[in-house]
Amino acid sequence: MKTIFALIILFFCFSANAETFDITKYGAIGDGKTINTKAIQNTIDTCFKNGGGIVLVPTGVFMTGTLNLKSNVNLHLENGAILKGSADLNDYTPVNGVHYGMFFTENSENITISGSGNIDANGAVFFDATKAKKIEWGGTSGTRQKENFRKVIDGGIGDGPIVPKERPYQTLIFSKCKRITIKDVFISNSTFWTILMADCDSVLIDGIRLWTNMLTPNADGIDITSGNNITISNCDIRTGDDAIIVVGYASHFEVPGFKNLRHSSENINIVNCNLQSASSAIRIGYFDHNSVRNINISNCNITNSTRGIGIFLRDQGSLENINVSNVNIETKLRTGDWWGNGEPIHISAVRGKVKVAGTETEKLGIIKNVTFSNINCKAENGILVYGSEESVLQNINFKNVTFDFIDSKLNDVAGGNIDLRGCLDEKQQLFQRDIPGIYGQYVDGLTIEDFKLTWTKTRMPYFTNGIEINNFNNLRIINFTGTGSPINKNAVPVLLENGTKATLNVDKKLVTKLVNVKN
Repeated sequence: MKTIFALIILFFCFSANAETFDITKYGAIGDGKTINTKAIQNTIDTCFKNGGGIVLVPTGVFMTGTLNLKSNVNLHLENGAILKGSADLNDYTPVNGVHYGMFFTENSENITISGSGNIDANGAVFFDATKAKKIEWGGTSGTRQKENFRKVIDGGIGDGPIVPKERPYQTLIFSKCKRITIKDVFISNSTFWTILMADCDSVLIDGIRLWTNMLTPNADGIDITSGNNITISNCDIRTGDDAIIVVGYASHFEVPGFKNLRHSSENINIVNCNLQSASSAIRIGYFDHNSVRNINISNCNITNSTRGIGIFLRDQGSLENINVSNVNIETKLRTGDWWGNGEPIHISAVRGKVKVAGTETEKLGIIKNVTFSNINCKAENGILVYGSEESVLQNINFKNVTFDFIDSKLNDVAGGNIDLRGCLDEKQQLFQRDIPGIYGQYVDGLTIEDFKLTWTKTRMPYFTNGIEINNFNNLRIINFTGTGSPINKNAVPVLLENGTKATLNVDKKLVTKLVNVKN
């Protein structure tokens, strides 16, 4: 016990004795006009050369271009302090034809960004807010609405996304760094991804507010492209694109200047967060050459999002050991070129195509060992569990899930479709399909236990069965409460097709349809 107290005293003594370097003492001017990149960088470099300490940003608006943080530096923004990105693209470090954002830090350790101030990327100047970006991937020919898919009903730009100009890339980049802490700060108005972690180890992001313009494309919140032992906790993240991403990129066309990023992402905890997104609140996987494993998501609220939690396999790396518990999810349809179509939960494994290389992947990985437990959903589209013949989903579990399937005012322009963008097959990018409460295919080891489904004022005939599963093995449905869509006279509570080993323990009053099912 004496040893513990001694360590605590030593910690506080060290913190109290840490040298403080005030950026205004090195020439920074907080008038909202002066570009302070050189003065702030000089402060950081001096702090680093003196063994580390606190770089203090006092009250004021300090304009800046790209800054490089260093080991043992705590960048502290006091209350009323604003670090604001320059409106001039030339103030940002150029790399491979684009520009880094406000911070680029590489091969460093023990780095902290703290305080109650604001890092403002000044995103508004890098977008045309009068125009909406058109749908690019796959087009709309396969959708139910064809050229009217996600068309704005009342004119204007609807839900966006607005059109980007030439812009800085990621606001805060950490590459090959260790022991990073980002705590309490407010980060806003990103021009692209906000926080990027690439090949980083031991990261804590706690208590931050991260808000981007919800109409801004690519303005992700936190992107972990490869990293280990990372905790994101107690955060409020509201973004015009994915709020949190965990992937296992080897390299990627949207990470300019990065080479030899070949690590997996593992041991990631996302807890006690409030998330909103114009795309996925949490996205796991995409074009992953390396695996993503050991992900825990708990005690989170997801609201005002186009897709809740998405798990996507399009490449060689596998996605495994993913546990989601005690989460509330509310999703809706949107107009415009956002990925996702109102699904509270989306799991898919289909062949993709790496855009930068223009070549197909050699062999698809697998998604396995995924559990959703104690989940409350309120959504305008169904839950999707979508494997493929060449990548069958393995050991997928839903336990104690309630789902209120609600009507949408956008059903006429966006409903009745599945969004698998990122696929190689153009016909699978966006396509029409009847929508059950849960739709599953090509899955080995699917358990749906204590699932309660209600339909609230749904009016479209393409809403169908309660649960629909095909091409399965080892299926268990235990204690399902619900029906097929009340609007569709042909809908049944449970429809199973082309499978083996189905265990059903449901209310005998439910009408269940089995087609080519063998036990």
